[in-house]
Amino acid sequence: MSKELWSPSKERAEGSTMAAFERFLGETRGLTFDDYNAMWRWSVSDLEGFWAAIWDYFDIRAAQPYSRILADRSMPGAKWCPDAMLNMSDNILRHADGRENTPAIIGFSETLGRTDLSWGKLRDKVASVAQHLRGMGVEQGDRVVAVLPNGEAALVAFLATASLGAAWSLCAPDMGHVAILDRFKQIAPKVFIAQDGYVFAGATVDRRDVLKQITDGLPSVAQFVTLPVVGDLPEGHVSWDSLLHDEAEFAPTPVPFDQPLWIVYSSGTTGNPKPIVHGHGGIILEMNKQTLHHDISSKDRFCWLTSSGWIMWNAQWMALGQGATVCLYDGAPQHPDMLALWRFIADEQITFFGAGAAFFAGCLKAGVKPIEEVDLSALRSLGSTGSPLGADAYDWVYRDVKEDIWLAPVSGGTDLAGAFVLGHPAMAVRAGEMQCRSLGNAVRAYDPNGNELIGEVGELVCTEPLPAMPLFFWGDDDGSRLFESYYDTYPNVWRHGDWISIDEKGASVIYGRSDATINRKGLRIGSSEIYQAVEGLDEVLDSLVIDLEFLGRDSFMPLFVVPAKGVALDEALKAKINTAIRTAVSPRFIPNEIVELAEVPRTLSGKKLEVPVKKLLLGGDPARVVNRDSMANPDSFDFFIAYAAARAST
Repeated sequence: MSKELWSPSKERAEGSTMAAFERFLGETRGLTFDDYNAMWRWSVSDLEGFWAAIWDYFDIRAAQPYSRILADRSMPGAKWCPDAMLNMSDNILRHADGRENTPAIIGFSETLGRTDLSWGKLRDKVASVAQHLRGMGVEQGDRVVAVLPNGEAALVAFLATASLGAAWSLCAPDMGHVAILDRFKQIAPKVFIAQDGYVFAGATVDRRDVLKQITDGLPSVAQFVTLPVVGDLPEGHVSWDSLLHDEAEFAPTPVPFDQPLWIVYSSGTTGNPKPIVHGHGGIILEMNKQTLHHDISSKDRFCWLTSSGWIMWNAQWMALGQGATVCLYDGAPQHPDMLALWRFIADEQITFFGAGAAFFAGCLKAGVKPIEEVDLSALRSLGSTGSPLGADAYDWVYRDVKEDIWLAPVSGGTDLAGAFVLGHPAMAVRAGEMQCRSLGNAVRAYDPNGNELIGEVGELVCTEPLPAMPLFFWGDDDGSRLFESYYDTYPNVWRHGDWISIDEKGASVIYGRSDATINRKGLRIGSSEIYQAVEGLDEVLDSLVIDLEFLGRDSFMPLFVVPAKGVALDEALKAKINTAIRTAVSPRFIPNEIVELAEVPRTLSGKKLEVPVKKLLLGGDPARVVNRDSMANPDSFDFFIAYAAARAST
């Protein structure tokens, strides 16, 4: 068992939202539990009883309540609350009632400076934008998309879209036009909203040319809305500011429980990014439940360092849904130095701060010591996700950030907009571990034959349905792509694509991705998006990219390329490859190194052998990670055996 780094005081444990929920179960259901694991077992066996308790405890606002929580338990295909009518925006903005002057949003942007927005002003702006969207022809079921940073405009536009029953989809401003079009073209949006540039690390980034390529590629769009910061308003576009100031009543449209709320993207290794559709009701239930594990209430100031292209952008609104103040940070966290974000946390008296594991690892390596530089007396809790957080980063937090703080890393996914394993405010924190499995989430570790593993590394699976699981993939009319993504390995069981170990007490360690998805600082794309950019160059014949996540070490992503005949892989070509990735995908996915390769190993059916190469480079036995009889070019694997040996010796 890992060493204990922190345990809560009796006052902290008994004053937590989780403790309040447990008392609620005792008082209203007559349920008591010997320990958390007993409570978790109840939550995943009595799904209807558990999710009904979540609905009642959080007093979910609905125009029409449910008559039954779970009408069909099938996986995939579960049917939750089929007759309920509600709206996500309504459940968030109800916190404006009687709190009109309380801050809802505090933002810092390198582009726009510091801003704050009260609950009353937030509701007014949402109502005004919703009225304008309606005037643009947006109706229930339509799609509104945006390329915006993590700031006020994206939140207002999202809540306005959701209030109409339309579906929202967002991409980060640093993504390339090809990657954005690969996402938005699939869902045929009616309105497109974008900011024409931004400031990052002190440098102005002009996005006008990129946005022109995107808008030219979206023929379905009836209206373009622009927030100009580097140039003039393009002809035919509507300015964002003109949407904000009309007097309008906030009147959200009640929609069915499974009405599409947003479309997010998570990629497999082939084909376009998967447009994952989540529903209003499922997200409302999941996000309310997750606040128990994060110990969030209306008294908190919550901040998660996130790109607008990451699912953690969406997850911020679980705190807003509790009436907390959400603090948005849009800028380079290392500019002008690595203490910039810690100063923001101190200045705004943030109580809960979260970030990708890479941020904390970067602070550790840079020798940053917030405990000596800033006043973090208000900070009570830290969250981490995106990739595994190593034990040395845990030690750094308690040594160099704050001794009395609850560190609660989580692991979940874009796919279900939630967490599988995460924190518990009344449990001890142990180095390298996540404290418990999420309530209502039947997460387990499986071996290749579908047997549960305790204390051993296996595939992360979920054996019971969750209300926030994808409703469907946009355009996947027969459900085949959804099935292949999660259910084709174990019958009627969700396989997530992570390696996990879970001990007998429910504590867990995530060891990284078990598939070929690229995960860079918490942002996931498919390898196919890298291949599209790289192999579009005349100088590159073929390529293979592998993302290696090492527990407690930096991830490492090598790109192997087969140059065209007569072409040398020199520094000029490497620079051209990096530029292609930066332009078409994102700077986040520039490889750590580019290596020349004679041929890419492939199966007899022509598929690239990404997962076997990944297993080999993570230390797998060459004789066991691949069956050479299934390969079209078995000798090609010898290169990677030699490469793995060379890396192991460095």
